[in-house]
Amino acid sequence: MLNKKDITKINEYLWEIPKEHWDKMNVPARIYADEKLLEKAFEDRSIGQLINVSTLPGIQKYALAMPDIHEGYGFPIGGVAAFDMDEGIISPGGVGYDINCGVRLLRSQVQCEDVKDYILPLMNQLQRDVPSGLGSRHEKKLSDSELNKILDRGAQELVRHGAGDEEDIEHCEEKGSMKNADHNCVSERAKNRGRDELGTLGSGNHFLELQRVEKIFDEEAAETFGIFEGKITVMIHCGSRGLGHQVATDYIRELLRYAQKNGIWLADRELVWAKLDSDEGRNYFSAMCSAANFAWANRHMIAHMVRGAWKRILGNLGGNLELVYDVAHNIAKIEEHEINPEADASRRYGASGETKKVCIHRKGATRAFGPGRKELHEDYRHIGQPVIIPGTMGTASYILVGTSEGMKQSFGSVCHGAGRTMSRKKAKRMVDIGELRREFEKKGIILRVASRGELGEEAPIAYKDIDNVVNVVHGAGLARKVARLKPLGVVKG
Repeated sequence: MLNKKDITKINEYLWEIPKEHWDKMNVPARIYADEKLLEKAFEDRSIGQLINVSTLPGIQKYALAMPDIHEGYGFPIGGVAAFDMDEGIISPGGVGYDINCGVRLLRSQVQCEDVKDYILPLMNQLQRDVPSGLGSRHEKKLSDSELNKILDRGAQELVRHGAGDEEDIEHCEEKGSMKNADHNCVSERAKNRGRDELGTLGSGNHFLELQRVEKIFDEEAAETFGIFEGKITVMIHCGSRGLGHQVATDYIRELLRYAQKNGIWLADRELVWAKLDSDEGRNYFSAMCSAANFAWANRHMIAHMVRGAWKRILGNLGGNLELVYDVAHNIAKIEEHEINPEADASRRYGASGETKKVCIHRKGATRAFGPGRKELHEDYRHIGQPVIIPGTMGTASYILVGTSEGMKQSFGSVCHGAGRTMSRKKAKRMVDIGELRREFEKKGIILRVASRGELGEEAPIAYKDIDNVVNVVHGAGLARKVARLKPLGVVKG
């Protein structure tokens, strides 16, 4: 049984479980947290799950947990791990069921005060135009050909047909399209689940939010990102819907058979994996890339619908909504990173100071590349990637910028949100929906929700303090605070 005395405090924001803790560990496990957040992590199985991740073949440097760490399937949510391309593996539990759940941020040039009388009709229009809620569907069903092209090309396919423009692609992680995608690796059942879900928000913690830029912390980065105090932004948080969930389900079953066939030892059967160079590993990666492309296309389509609602309500007064950035959570990617620059030469995996290709798993975590990375568009390359960390319903969200220090520490990764502190069932039992609505009214936040019964699941008390979480990210040097956004209105599933 792990307890706090088994964890070494490296600094105010970083803790380590040495690999000597268990002879099955290949690397240490590291947690980014302050004292308060570390105590929260002991309330569920997440730290044990992180230790299990450290046992996986080919893992490099550390098994990492971000400050939003909480219990997930296999990997903890907030988990990050990199794997050697030859010895390493790919694991659906290290990606998650909602493949490429992510966040897209749009900026306006409109001051909130100038359009305050339009906020209510705009929120009503957004709820009408963007299908939301459990099992939400779009009126248009994609044909086989249309769906396969989206699975292979992602958001780029929609731009080809006139939805959005090239800047929407350039300011999106992976330019909205993973190159290894192959629709042939996605089952018919998964395709059928996604056929009428393009342009839908879904349920759970997904949202569409109208926001005001409340505070600027870094004026240079904010100006580079086109973010100014008092202006309105729009944030879209959703993923690959039922299609991505089915891809995960299909391949978890497939890889359980792979584990049995190959006699693979697992610290937890939820950590099923395949070697990256196996047929099963390649097929899962291609299917995951296709689901990620569907998620980028989904957020892209919702943004297109948001722009339509914006124009209908505000007309010329609103100007254009421009994409700041779109970041992915729940994804595995091939990236180049410096491995073990400070490690001792006897460590089993990863040579000292070596730059190499690795397969990064970010589960409930997001990319946060520092300046100079070739993957970033020239608009941002000199300063670093925009990093978007949303809060929970009714709380603040943050824009940060990636750092060079973060590249060394966490493979250019940070948390993806505040992180849950209680289950959805418990939150529903504890929250008084009427009181929650009254709190929103006092704050002047317009709430539009598809299901009143699910509202309690996403109440702020069910999550960690977003300010606390972001301050750890900033204090640890993983990313630097740029701006704080406050909600004006929220459309929830």
